[in-house]
Amino acid sequence: MKKSSIFGIIVIAIAIAVIISTYSNTSTYGTFADAVKTSSELHVVGHLNKEKALYYDAHKDANYFAFYMKDSKGDERKVVFTGTKPEDFERSEQIVLTGQMDGNEFHASKILMKCPSKYTENKINITEVKAKQQASL
Repeated sequence: MKKSSIFGIIVIAIAIAVIISTYSNTSTYGTFADAVKTSSELHVVGHLNKEKALYYDAHKDANYFAFYMKDSKGDERKVVFTGTKPEDFERSEQIVLTGQMDGNEFHASKILMKCPSKYTENKINITEVKAKQQASL
């Protein structure tokens, strides 16, 4: 084989590897029921259950925030976020969580909130909060 043919095959193999790795790292949208069935990261869209209490105690653990959310199908789950409670969280109209199920709890690594704007009535503010990475021992 010529060197140019070998080089071409290597370039094509690298391109295929990049495409496969990019595709495998993308997460999809679903519900809590979908999250139970998969072990990969998933986006769950829903709204905060304002009838149940939020748990956040900055003095005890500033990186633990828990609340209850209903997904788009009405399934309610406890959500645990390893980060600080986002500002104006209670005012959010819609929440998009990125994470995965751990038992009966959904452990979120990222929270995207869609809140009503306090300056204009027709616009929605979008706030994204990421969880802090825990150091491995």
